[in-house]
Amino acid sequence: MKKKRLPYKEGSWFAAPLQKGGYGVGRVARHSPKGVTVLAYFFGPKRGKLPSLIEIENLHADDAVWVRVIGDLGLMNGSWPIIGDSAHWDRDRWSVPVLFRRVNVPKATAWRVEYSNDDPEIIVCEERIPYDSNLPDTDGCSGAGAAEKRLTALLDP
Repeated sequence: MKKKRLPYKEGSWFAAPLQKGGYGVGRVARHSPKGVTVLAYFFGPKRGKLPSLIEIENLHADDAVWVRVIGDLGLMNGSWPIIGDSAHWDRDRWSVPVLFRRVNVPKATAWRVEYSNDDPEIIVCEERIPYDSNLPDTDGCSGAGAAEKRLTALLDP
């Protein structure tokens, strides 16, 4: 069986369409070896048209408005256009952050979650933390539609 070629790689910049029109920008920081799952950094502001690589390649991880594990369907089917790849990619500057998850059912619980540095499908550590910890609820995996909805809420409320 022939291995599918991914249209993206670590460091690739892409545009994520917003629900009310326009785009947010994202960068692939990690992806699972066969594709399917991506750790992406997302950036504002809302853009009315696809930005050029020159316009965005100086963004840094600290500029991100959201970091999330996402499915790669939008990248694979072209609904999330690939903008391009910067000449210099330094994966150490785009780390895999610790993420946090809150669950309300069956009881209020919170978790600190660490993913593999090489595969965002692999959780290497989960630690229970107090539910009322003042940390952003960032863990989970979003499909393209859910990511577009969240990014719209962040960039075009």
